[in-house]
Amino acid sequence: MTEFLNQTIWLVPFYGLIGAILSLPWATGVIRRTGPRPAAYLNILMTLFACIHGLVIFRSAVNQPMVNEFVFDWLQVGGVNFSFALEVSPVSTGAAEVVTSLSLLAQLYALGYMEKDWALARFFALMGFFEGAMSGIALSNSLLLSYALLEMLTLSTYLLVGFWYAQPLVVTAARDAFLTKRVGDMLLLMGVVTLGSLAGSLNFNNLYNWAGTANLPPILATLLGLALIAGPLGKCAQFPLHLWLDEAMEGPNPASVLRNSLVVCCGAYVLIKLLPILALSPVTLSVLVVIGTITAIGASLVAIAQIDIKRSLSHTTSAYLGLVFIAVGTGHADLAVALLLAHAFAKALLFMSTGSIILTTSNQNLTEMGGLWSRMPATTSAFVVGTAGMIGLLPLGGYWAISKGINSLWADSPGLVATFIVVNGITALGLTRVFRLVFLGNPQPKTRRVPEVVWPMALPMVGLTLINLGMPLLLQQLNLLPVAKYEYLIEVPQLLLLGSSVVGCAIGGLMDLHRTGLRSILLPVRFLQDLLAYDFYVDRLYNLTVVFAVDLFSKLTDWIDRHIVDGAVNLVGLATVVGGQSLKYSVSGKSQFYLLTILIGVSLLALLMSWPLSQWDWEQWLFLNGQ
Repeated sequence: MTEFLNQTIWLVPFYGLIGAILSLPWATGVIRRTGPRPAAYLNILMTLFACIHGLVIFRSAVNQPMVNEFVFDWLQVGGVNFSFALEVSPVSTGAAEVVTSLSLLAQLYALGYMEKDWALARFFALMGFFEGAMSGIALSNSLLLSYALLEMLTLSTYLLVGFWYAQPLVVTAARDAFLTKRVGDMLLLMGVVTLGSLAGSLNFNNLYNWAGTANLPPILATLLGLALIAGPLGKCAQFPLHLWLDEAMEGPNPASVLRNSLVVCCGAYVLIKLLPILALSPVTLSVLVVIGTITAIGASLVAIAQIDIKRSLSHTTSAYLGLVFIAVGTGHADLAVALLLAHAFAKALLFMSTGSIILTTSNQNLTEMGGLWSRMPATTSAFVVGTAGMIGLLPLGGYWAISKGINSLWADSPGLVATFIVVNGITALGLTRVFRLVFLGNPQPKTRRVPEVVWPMALPMVGLTLINLGMPLLLQQLNLLPVAKYEYLIEVPQLLLLGSSVVGCAIGGLMDLHRTGLRSILLPVRFLQDLLAYDFYVDRLYNLTVVFAVDLFSKLTDWIDRHIVDGAVNLVGLATVVGGQSLKYSVSGKSQFYLLTILIGVSLLALLMSWPLSQWDWEQWLFLNGQ
């Protein structure tokens, strides 16, 4: 049985797609009498099958860590072999199991969160589409297949962000998310085409063999590397393609759970797979480090100034993925995997607890919350565990992952170690601030009569809480923790990490929080608050530069099209009409006149054609005779 499941590993991504297809009769309104819930049950059932199938394969891969590959040949043209490959290894199957398990918990959560939504079937169909693309990326061993699945993620992000399309702000957010990702995807496509023509194949194993002997010119290697990182740059919401994730919070919260925990990680996962090719260009690796550093510090600062609870958490996602970019840029793939794993479960738990708050209070404004800890104990516990799992606090996964990063960079890159510590401290401050505003203090009008959520939402939160508490054991099973038991406990880097966490939590717990807009009356402080709250005014900078240039260029091309191109075409048409109308008066019906006209026309045409040639011959003769 296990061998059969291993041989049918390609079914794992198809479970979600099958669930999405089975949901179409309810999503399109063909079936109405039963209501939309059967579509939700079908998707949950198919995701459960995918989770069980993936778990069996993962256990087999861990016990027998020999990497297997399944290749499906598609097309061979122009010296390039286009094929789809799936990899069976502990890393790939473990990543697929993370996708399917989190998707299962998110769908159970959505069953309670979206219970009264009229488009429940459409939502679950899109979630199945989402899951199929992500699990396919986890198992993919082909850059061509990974690119196609990343495009599926872009489309599904657009559809899920724009799920409540009757709201103008939602439509704008979906459009911006789609277009921003398309910028990175188009550059990635250029890199894929170039890499395929250079290497002759797009399977990662063949690309690794090619990269081991490739001798590219520095400029070509740099341009290729920059094109390849552009796609993950947009997927992971890194500077300068980071604004879409903040706007994407307009979509339903269960989709935000997957978007902030898995979708961004899929882009980083492809980036990790591309590391041997990116290593051909030191400039590309340096760019990854610079972008990761800017995003990590900038996004963590922006997060502490937000008053929308979902947007505050979304910026911490960008900041954490910035640390992953630093890990990839410095060549530490194992560190990047550990960071992604710890972040995925912690961030999913944070967004589930946030969704519970939003559903029960019908509010996302932090200034209008407070006193929820005694009314929503399960939600409060989930938020606390998710926060501890995100930052460097013992004994949860975030501490071990960040400690691994600090230890890896301590000797060679003290500046990057400082980045890890500063980002961890600021993140601890921001999450503590959110906790105080939401759960502590006096109840506000919208939080006085708030019950705990129903069991379909509470059960996934409790399950994720237990998974986060057991994250160190999971990291140890995957050999992502040090061999020595106390290696990450008593050294100076770990003391600095713990210190930054404690200081961040202390500042977040002691700082004065004014609920009336949370804006200071002091002008310098207010300026700093506005600078961070509006994301350093990057969107306005884009409007004054990129958007203005594109708008001006489009207006110029429109004017050229209307007045020059259309004018020339209209002039030819007008000349034809006028000529025809004029010539009809010269028709006499006499053949001698027609013959004379033809003779004159042919003579003029012959003269016109022969004159430049004869002129050239005369000048050529003068030149040859030295005159």
